[in-house]
Amino acid sequence: MGNNILITGAAGYIGGSVLANFISRTSGPIKAAQISAAVRSEEQAQKLSKLGVNVIQVDLVDETAVKEAVLRNEIDIVVHTASAIDGRIPSHLIKALGQRRKVSGEETYFIHSSITTLFSEEGGWPYGQVRDTDTVFEKEKEIGGPHPVRQTNILVTEQAKAHGVTSFNIVVPHVYGRGSGEWRKLSVSIPAYVRTSMAHKIVYKFDKDGHPPAAHISDLIELYALLVEKILQKERIPSGEEGYYFAMAHRTPWWAAMDRIAQSLHARGLVAESKPSIWPSDKMAADYLGFPVLYVRAMGTSSGDLVPVNAYRLGWKPKWDEEQFLASIDDEVQAVLELDTVKATIFDLLTSADK
Repeated sequence: MGNNILITGAAGYIGGSVLANFISRTSGPIKAAQISAAVRSEEQAQKLSKLGVNVIQVDLVDETAVKEAVLRNEIDIVVHTASAIDGRIPSHLIKALGQRRKVSGEETYFIHSSITTLFSEEGGWPYGQVRDTDTVFEKEKEIGGPHPVRQTNILVTEQAKAHGVTSFNIVVPHVYGRGSGEWRKLSVSIPAYVRTSMAHKIVYKFDKDGHPPAAHISDLIELYALLVEKILQKERIPSGEEGYYFAMAHRTPWWAAMDRIAQSLHARGLVAESKPSIWPSDKMAADYLGFPVLYVRAMGTSSGDLVPVNAYRLGWKPKWDEEQFLASIDDEVQAVLELDTVKATIFDLLTSADK
């Protein structure tokens, strides 16, 4: 089989960290692979080109451009981190991989990135506890509905099967820690709270606590790497309808985290009080944080009863736990003060629809 890997969102927090991890390897199957990085802008392309990888500047919403990029660069494996929301992008990539498979006669693979919030009551999950070894795909289809991430999950599995592409779905939790990529080094949730708190001189939390799944960025990236290694070694692992991988290392106690954020910012003189207040409304929370109003409450209060099985069966061994997460909050605040130079665009499609 071929071993040409394309990482989408390579200028982003997760994609950039995946790229940094892959190119830093000194041995193993990933070291022997050819790595390509997909970016949107010329500025991003110039920044990443210094890494010695094949940088592809491409509009992933342009189906013709995507097909040309995949075929011209002979891409066999796509690690898709660019968007869990816009179904057009994985659709274009999967169709292109299907064409690549016909041309090369070799298997092609698509690794999708979803989110764990979907599998909570607040995210529309009515079935209670869920293991990633359950019939997750069939249950997602039963739920249906307009949620763009769930729609994209279903699309990925169905289109991959239709085009002869082997698919996997890494279901991404709340992620924290400093990224190792060249462009965006900050996650989404905690930086948004820190940024908003500094702007308004007050830390807010929701009136309901949440304990969602979480993972440090370094642990999450090791899961992506482990999955790619298994693919390159031609190991038989769960894929397609059975290919969900819950990337849960521990849980995030949101109220405790908000307390730590308030204490850290207050100690720096950046907020007036050392304890959080309650958001007056979900609309205000969405406006201040820059999150989509339809999903902001689920993002801030959900927990879900997820049981990760597939990731650990691969051999995933996350190093960070809840205690270490809480102890790192001050560094999370400091990281925003040092590194908050690149705007997050993950919710642009949804927040524009709110307006």
